[in-house]
Amino acid sequence: MTDSLFGDAAADDPHGPIEAAAASEELLRLARHLPERVYLGTSSWAFPGWQGLVYGGEYTESRLARQGLAAYGRHPLLRAVGIDRGYYQALDSAEWARTAREVPERFRFLIKAPAAVTDAVTRGGRHAPGQAVSANPRFLDPAYATERFVIPALEGLGEKTGPLVLQFAPMPAELTRDSPALIERIAEFLVRLPASHAQVRPIYAVELRNPELLTPRFVHRMREVGARLCVGIHPRMPPVARQAAALRTMDAQAAPDSGWSLAGPLVVRWSLHGGFGYEQARSRYAPFNRLLDPDLVTRGTLVHLIRVAVRSGQSAFVIVNNKAEGCAPLSCLELARALADRAD
Repeated sequence: MTDSLFGDAAADDPHGPIEAAAASEELLRLARHLPERVYLGTSSWAFPGWQGLVYGGEYTESRLARQGLAAYGRHPLLRAVGIDRGYYQALDSAEWARTAREVPERFRFLIKAPAAVTDAVTRGGRHAPGQAVSANPRFLDPAYATERFVIPALEGLGEKTGPLVLQFAPMPAELTRDSPALIERIAEFLVRLPASHAQVRPIYAVELRNPELLTPRFVHRMREVGARLCVGIHPRMPPVARQAAALRTMDAQAAPDSGWSLAGPLVVRWSLHGGFGYEQARSRYAPFNRLLDPDLVTRGTLVHLIRVAVRSGQSAFVIVNNKAEGCAPLSCLELARALADRAD
């Protein structure tokens, strides 16, 4: 049996399709108000705790992983989803095509590049940052990234392809010590990725885990090679306001005489609440059905960035993890409410 995006699935499930939760009048109103090119979504969809929020019944995690995407795609506000699975193992175009058929035409997927090309070292387990084993010979290999990631994604997802995120795991000091050389290596890698394929122009977005690389040189080179800075909200990185300032610097350079407007799509991954590790956040927030730690500062900055994107005629992709505030669908709901409240 070939490995698939949905894991070990039975040929047919005897219990029928997953039901979507009933949409309230408020959800429908907010969805009508949300600008067409604003894509709010969550990181994955297989969470039984979302019963009544996304799903209309009680389902296991494994069943949601196999069959829940279609119901997720019917949620009025959730127009995108982040998929991390390809970070651990490259997926082929047929798997991406099966995934794309589950959702409406307006839907978009934000997917992470394989760690095989974005992690400078090989690691034990599921690429835990503290488990470095040896130097990774495929690090920043454009041929591998093109063949195993970019082309399969574009061919399989087509127009439903959202940002292709290159999330660089924390890099060893011997690399970051010469940050100009490392930034140049990343830029040269990006230049050698396909500018288009299967009539789709990919959006490449770079997400860092080394804050010392978030420099004027970095944003300048990313602008030059046509990549976007992915605003990665994570305790390892500076606060979202500082990353927003870097994004502003990046795009102000692109249009210095016209005030600040985004020169490309807004890409955000809101991954983890400040001060927590992933396992600590998982224990605190499971089953992910309540907002336990509302982060009004981050929300406010994101609403501002989304509104800048809308005014600039750009798309905005905001993917939220359960470990950001406790429940990703409710975080998306609060962002939509704030956008509606601040509408011009």
